[in-house]
Amino acid sequence: MRKPKIVVLGAGYGGLMTVTRLQKLIGGNEAEIILVNKNEYHYETTWLHEASAGTLHHDRVRYNINKVIQRNKVQFVKATVEEIKFDKQQVILDNGEIDYDYLVIALGSDSETFGIQGLEKYAYAITNVNAARQIREHIEYQFATYHNENEKNDDRLTIVVAGAGFTGIEFLGELTNRIPELCKEYDVERSKVRLVCVDASPMVLPQFDRDLVNYATSLLESKGVEFYPGTIVQQVKEDSVLICKKGEDQLQEIKCGTVIWSAGVRGNCIIEKSGIENMRGRVKVNHDLRIPDKDNVFVIGDCSLIINQESNRPYPPTAQIAMQQGEVCAKNLVKLVHGQDNLESFVFDDKGTVCSLGEDDAIGVVFGKKIKGSSASIMKKVVDNRALFMVGGTSLVLKKGKFKLF
Repeated sequence: MRKPKIVVLGAGYGGLMTVTRLQKLIGGNEAEIILVNKNEYHYETTWLHEASAGTLHHDRVRYNINKVIQRNKVQFVKATVEEIKFDKQQVILDNGEIDYDYLVIALGSDSETFGIQGLEKYAYAITNVNAARQIREHIEYQFATYHNENEKNDDRLTIVVAGAGFTGIEFLGELTNRIPELCKEYDVERSKVRLVCVDASPMVLPQFDRDLVNYATSLLESKGVEFYPGTIVQQVKEDSVLICKKGEDQLQEIKCGTVIWSAGVRGNCIIEKSGIENMRGRVKVNHDLRIPDKDNVFVIGDCSLIINQESNRPYPPTAQIAMQQGEVCAKNLVKLVHGQDNLESFVFDDKGTVCSLGEDDAIGVVFGKKIKGSSASIMKKVVDNRALFMVGGTSLVLKKGKFKLF
């Protein structure tokens, strides 16, 4: 009797959690499990801001997929997904095709540019390991070549970060630690460097209460960050960015050498190409994480859309949600393979949120309690290590974990 084939697309938080849980819950003779990912490694998306700023080496944020899967149970295929043919139960790859009986779409997100002129050409986005390396190298290049010009252009040392959510603020926190090191290394006066944060929202980190937000902004401002809340990016040029206050027409130009875009993501473009009903590349899934009209297709992670009943708004795409979805998805796949139809419903268990403000500082809410400062920073490292442990156990934590607590 032919074994059912489970194909998981994407080895991000959701996809990798699904596979590592599946290999524990199901026997190798019960199902054929195939994991498809465009790289041979998984990277910790929530660490990319550190690699981008240069405070953490890019190799620390990634690990080989084959190190955490059981290859006697899981087949890994390195390929890029190009199309999903639901009518044929087939996935088209850049190097072939794969049929499936059950499909898990966990392809992650794409950057949302909102059609802003010049953004894709001149701005950098913290999207993956290679992008992080490029950002770090670009910033270092601005410092390294500063003294080479006949007339020094201080504008090239201005860094504009568009977006005051998690990614933007955590990146700025790392930058405020890294900039003094770069200044010392390349003999640049700290006063020549300018850090600017622009966001359309009237408040930084809107998911936190004002007390924690005030702590975060005061800390970053004391390290030289300028905040422009309620401000929209209108255009990005090669050496500047045009902004305006929300509701106003008057443009302001900020001359700069670097623009980092962290003001929004959307679901993966494959979702939009596939013909599934979606909202900006995200699919509103059933309570069991399946697509409404396709009983053998699950969508999890950044590609899924689940409404928070308390706020009546979609949950934000976070690693915590993706990993919890992966666990439920794996359990439901096992039930389907065993011929059961009593699938589990996904209910998000919010264990808290911590936002880093650099190596030794952070803010957060954990189990309903507000924390800030060094204690929040320690908790952030605990959270990061826990994510590693859930996928790869103690050995992965010892190899890639964060242990500097003070």
